[in-house]
Amino acid sequence: MTRNHHDTTRIDWAEMAPMLERGAELGVPLYRQAAAWLGELTPPATVRRILDVGSGPGVLTTLLAQTFPYADVVAVDAASPLLERARARAERLGLADRVQTVCAELPGDVGTLGEADLIWAGNALHHIGDQRAALAGFARLLRPGGLVALVEGGLTERHLPRDIGLGRPGLESRVEAARAEWFTEMRAELPGAVRETEDWQALLAAVGLTPGGARSFLLDIPAPVTPAVREHLHTVFTRTRDALEGRLADDDTAVLDRLLDPEDPQGLARRPDVYLLAAHTVHTARRG
Repeated sequence: MTRNHHDTTRIDWAEMAPMLERGAELGVPLYRQAAAWLGELTPPATVRRILDVGSGPGVLTTLLAQTFPYADVVAVDAASPLLERARARAERLGLADRVQTVCAELPGDVGTLGEADLIWAGNALHHIGDQRAALAGFARLLRPGGLVALVEGGLTERHLPRDIGLGRPGLESRVEAARAEWFTEMRAELPGAVRETEDWQALLAAVGLTPGGARSFLLDIPAPVTPAVREHLHTVFTRTRDALEGRLADDDTAVLDRLLDPEDPQGLARRPDVYLLAAHTVHTARRG
């Protein structure tokens, strides 16, 4: 499962695209705050070209286009069906004249992306084996005074109380620990993987950029949640159940199965106590 998760040839992106877009839309309040902060760091009138690296279906791409009205924004992703979704989204929002898409595999294709005043890499870098080399590529693309905004770290999403009345209390803490082990193995198996201390400010400085600090943004959707949030949570827990097959104790796996059962009165579809809480950290650096 670990390898399949990052093997784009085995993922049906056309099938996943609507789900990915719905999930990203739930995070718009968080992303809007982050984009506004970037607008404070770099006056929108000075930004003419933006790269959204790892754009997916383009939710952030279009938000950046709205925040920086004088800029052309390029959605960069390796999955063509996601880029089709990004183009359709830009068309619906009246932004098609300023949003372009580029299908590219990083880090190999980084040199083909062209210069930019702002590079947004949202939870994309950890999918690249040699993260330092990728950051060096970003640094070369930045115009003088340009800014890179790297979204990595923050706090893992939480969705349930500590004691949900099923199984042992602390399910999500154990899931998080198992996911951390999975993530370490995933990173090690990426092509050209290089282990790095995840001091993002130091890494940005190491590739010749001037670190500009970091800021975290909160997504807080309390209970009771909407049907759209429940649908998102069902997707998250389904992917978690599949990815962590064999990594969790049998009783925890049984609880996940009950949570995913739409007919179970204590499942995600019916529980009154589910919520969505997360924090994303944006690390910034500038080219001198």
